[in-house]
Amino acid sequence: MIKNHSVVCIGELLIDFFCTDIDVQLIEGRQFIKSAGGAPANVSATIAKLGGNSVFCGKVGQDPFGYYLKQTLEAVSVDTSMLVMDEKEGTTLAFVSLKKNGERDFVFRRGADEKLTMDEIDQNNIRNAKIIHFGSATAMLSNPFCETYLKLISNAKEEGQFICFDPNYRVDLWRGRVNEFVSYTKKAIALSDFVKVSDEELELITNTKDHEEGVKSLHALGAAIVAVTLGKRGTLLSNGRRAEIVKSIHVTSIDSTGAGDAFVGAILYKLANIELIETIYTDFEQLYNIVYFANKVGALVCTKIGAIAALPTMQEIE
Repeated sequence: MIKNHSVVCIGELLIDFFCTDIDVQLIEGRQFIKSAGGAPANVSATIAKLGGNSVFCGKVGQDPFGYYLKQTLEAVSVDTSMLVMDEKEGTTLAFVSLKKNGERDFVFRRGADEKLTMDEIDQNNIRNAKIIHFGSATAMLSNPFCETYLKLISNAKEEGQFICFDPNYRVDLWRGRVNEFVSYTKKAIALSDFVKVSDEELELITNTKDHEEGVKSLHALGAAIVAVTLGKRGTLLSNGRRAEIVKSIHVTSIDSTGAGDAFVGAILYKLANIELIETIYTDFEQLYNIVYFANKVGALVCTKIGAIAALPTMQEIE
């Protein structure tokens, strides 16, 4: 049974194969580095690395890649008791190479993560969690996972649990289906307490370049707290009554992979440690300090290579 102040992170856990050959397409690539991937998994790892209680809920194949991912999460003390290992479907795989002009060559081999169903999830464990985080780039792509995902958000709302949502838009995954993505995303935002979006996602979802207007639109949908990440400019934070830019931490960036997920994980780590989490809706100063802390964590991740491997400990942050 998971602890009642845990954060359950629901979504994809997959293998990223990064081509290390310079300026080639995948057809030419020969050298690849295997890495644990999946935004919700990165969030759960951040929480655990900081000393919090995080549980990952998702599905991998019962294959060498699935076991590697399970071990990777357990190595940073993530609870994997809600990780389902599928005997029939293989682990989801993504292959990426980069051209010098910044263009990506991307192949996505969807596997077990797509097949997660409600009857494979321990509902009592979900109900015991203090916070439920939905931050999957792939969850809404197809059923049965899409139906499961939206049902879990709805159930969490009915249970009065604190819901965090990060749409994690990936252009490679949603080509030709942007309207579908926006529709699903709006359903999730309407039920969420904390919504994190990038400035690009804000424009995509609200159809406005004006950040202030975009944030108002998210509040109008139902989001209680909104954080818009603006890169070097910081984070636009709003609780619907007050909005401010939380300044970023200036670092020499080596690799920004996983920085956004680390940002979310750091926020959820702090929120899970608040005795009465509902006080955060009106205590803007406390919220501001939490987001400033998260900006620090995200910045530190950019100073190292990798996502989970780059996550800082509390000692490093201090």
